[in-house]
Amino acid sequence: MKISFHGADRDVTGSCHLVECAGLRILIDCGLVQGDRELEQRNRAPFGFDPKSIDFVLLTHAHLDHCGRLPLLAKRGFRGEIIATSATRDLARIVMLDSAHLQEEDERHARYRREHDRHGDHRGDAQVDETALYTTLDALDSLDRFGRAASYGEAISLAPGVRATFFDAGHIAGSASVFLELEENGARRTVTFSGDLGNQGRPLLRAPVAPPHSDVVVMETTYGDRLHKPIAPSIEELYAAIHEVFEHGGNVVIPTFALERAQEILWFLREGQEKGRISEMAQVFLDSPMAISATQIFERHPECFEPHVAKLFHGGGDPFALPGLHFTRDATESIAINRFRSGAIILAGAGMCNGGRVRHHLRQNLWRSNCAVVFVGYAARGTLARRIIDGAQSVRIFNEDVPVRARVHTINGFSAHADRDELLAWHRAIRPPRTILVHGEPEVMQSFAGLLEGTQVEMPGFGQEFEI
Repeated sequence: MKISFHGADRDVTGSCHLVECAGLRILIDCGLVQGDRELEQRNRAPFGFDPKSIDFVLLTHAHLDHCGRLPLLAKRGFRGEIIATSATRDLARIVMLDSAHLQEEDERHARYRREHDRHGDHRGDAQVDETALYTTLDALDSLDRFGRAASYGEAISLAPGVRATFFDAGHIAGSASVFLELEENGARRTVTFSGDLGNQGRPLLRAPVAPPHSDVVVMETTYGDRLHKPIAPSIEELYAAIHEVFEHGGNVVIPTFALERAQEILWFLREGQEKGRISEMAQVFLDSPMAISATQIFERHPECFEPHVAKLFHGGGDPFALPGLHFTRDATESIAINRFRSGAIILAGAGMCNGGRVRHHLRQNLWRSNCAVVFVGYAARGTLARRIIDGAQSVRIFNEDVPVRARVHTINGFSAHADRDELLAWHRAIRPPRTILVHGEPEVMQSFAGLLEGTQVEMPGFGQEFEI
């Protein structure tokens, strides 16, 4: 029995781990690497294993950095079974199709730029492959590989002596930690993969559930060196930022992850209006076709939510509806938002600003000192969001230098990730003698490793393999 690591190793995106046992090859997640163009070229490299040899993919959740290379896996020969919760299956469908669409769109833009920008300097372009990593057809083909739907707490047999059980990770709808029971030549081992663990005390999702005691835990460390700001002052900071911008006649742009974060922010905006903290005259735009679809998918899966939220769904209510809310699916509707020079709250993807419509809204509002950009989620190194957060004076958007004059707010109390103390509590509940840290920046992982007690800690590099 062994585990090898093929993504999110001393890094935060591109999760991909391979378990080999009893002749089976089981992949845990297959995500995209996200960051700048040079970093994202890693997605085109070989996986580090033969996709044709993979029997199962156990998908922890539908975020792009965990499912985004599944179409490429299928394109390169994978013909096994993908197992995920029902909500993850539905959400992964829209995430992968959206990713394919964006890649096709970026390829068209790159081709147009090369053909028409006679004055551009493209001397470095030869080093960057700008063809689509996969197409919409590839994404549709990968959907055929989804098989059984996992239910929380119910074991699924993969082969004699090999079982997988999914436990609620509380990160996004349908997210799971995966508990593996492995048997080979009379030896038995249990291994838990944390997936991404959720931040407790949020209004929509249930708290993460710790799997049983395991021999080995492979766990994320995204926020392993810090504590989150409590949710109540974070909400107040959001309301204050919006109020200040509206007082100065500007707009608020909120780069938003389509799954969970968009819906959570809508929830808080609705509450803000009900409490009189946000004007009912505010025009709120959810400018993300994927986030709109995700919001509608949530209504099909009340089993993922806290009882008071599920009750709203069952009663025919809409916990995300508020006056002045506009769903803008069509590109022309998105462009029309530019007419609003003040009084608009624009939620647009992607949360790290490395794709999607948010880049257009940043180009329109980032240079305006009476506007604000409010970051409510994690921004990986190399992303446009991280450059803005780190204080860049100007940023490059669509081959244009845009000065950063808008107020920039980073509110990490909305994080969908567990913080340091929550990660430690989850780890203590499992009591593993061996812990393998992944999905974190190197210095964060080192800090978190120093806090763990009674366990052997390892931090694998890409392609590294361990016997278990």
